[in-house]
Formats: sequence, C-alpha cells, structure tokens
Amino acid sequence: MRPPNLQRLFLSGLLTLLPIWLTWVVVKFVFVLLSDISKPLVEPLLRDVALAHPQALGWLGSGWVQTALALIATVAVILLTGALARRVVGQTLLRWFESLIRRIPLASTIYGSARQLLDILQTKPDGTQRVVLVDFPHTEMKSIGFVTKVMREEGSGRELAAVYVPTTPNPTSGYLEIVPVEKITPTDWSVDQAMSFIISGGAVSPATIPFSVPSAAAATAAAPDKDAP
Repeated sequence: MRPPNLQRLFLSGLLTLLPIWLTWVVVKFVFVLLSDISKPLVEPLLRDVALAHPQALGWLGSGWVQTALALIATVAVILLTGALARRVVGQTLLRWFESLIRRIPLASTIYGSARQLLDILQTKPDGTQRVVLVDFPHTEMKSIGFVTKVMREEGSGRELAAVYVPTTPNPTSGYLEIVPVEKITPTDWSVDQAMSFIISGGAVSPATIPFSVPSAAAATAAAPDKDAP
C-alpha cells in the first residue's frame, strides 16, 4: 500500500477538527458572555466567603469556580425572567421597566429598537418571506438576511425592504441593508434554520438553496424558448 499523502491527511484532519473548533468557539463565546454578566456581583461575594472560611470554603476563590457560578447565576436569572414573563406579575414588572426606560433618551432608542427587532424575528412575516438572500457584498455573492420591514420609495412607490444581515459566527452583529424587494431571493427557511446556518459557518445547511432572484431565473429559463422555432 502507498503511504498516505500528507496533503490528504492534513485536509482530513482539518475537516475533522474544524467543526469541533467552530463549536468550541461559539460555546466559549456564549459561556464567557453569560458568565461576564454576573461576574462583577459573584466574584466579590465568593472572595469574601473564601476569605472568611479559608479551610472549608477556600475553593470558592478559584477562578474557574467563580466563572462557573457566575454562568449558573446568569442562566438562573434568564430562566427566572422567562418564567416571570409568562405570568401577570412579570408582565406588569416588564411594563413598568419599559415605561422607566422610555424616560431615558438614549436607552429608550436602543431598547425600543432591540425589542422591535426581536419581536419581528419571532413573528411570521406578512407578504414577504422573513429569511432571504441578498446581493452582499456584491452581485456575484449572496448573504443570509432577515427582512425586518417593507417600505416604499418616495416618489416612485417601489417596495424596499430593510434587511438585517448578521455576521458569522456571532449573529448579534451585522449590517442593515435597504434592498428593492424585486432583488431579494426568498427562501423557505425558518429563523432557526438560518441561525444554525450562520452560527455554523454554513456547515449546517440544506442540500439545495435558491440563489437567483425568481424573476431573473424565470427570464433566463424562458430565453431559449423565445429563440426556438
């Protein structure tokens, strides 16, 4: 038997490790983000407890313990908030918090925009498919986008779509594009499927995907028929 080619071995190893590395990057980003939220409150408390009882609870001063407990505290707060949001008491508190936020100029703009974006992504679109493909960064390439609003061009009345184009693997950052509706390629993807595609860097994807704008594809398909006798 011929010895294995080094290039093939390298590619096989790379393709094997790449999904594992990508999963680790995403999971680490989420864990670090969640733990950093509670760290300013958890770390001083655990440090004081460890100093007060060094023999019994000195292990609470370890960095990994503090990170793990901060992560657990953040997840617990998220779950508690979700449980309260489904009850009358939580909805009342949320309305009170929103009324308070509206009195702060900059905070009201940021919170209102983020709240509207999340509400839009959680609801079904009216008339326009939510998950689409747009020409970005140029006409020979496509990017996954979420239609957040459909507007009309002043004067001509042409329909324009506000499309949020998230980045990979962190979909919380991205670009806002205003695209004519006729230049959007619709898909039958759900928001969850699109998020999986984005976070995985395209590794989690269906076997087929639309690429051409429907009108352009139809015109291309009809062109040979016109030339035929």
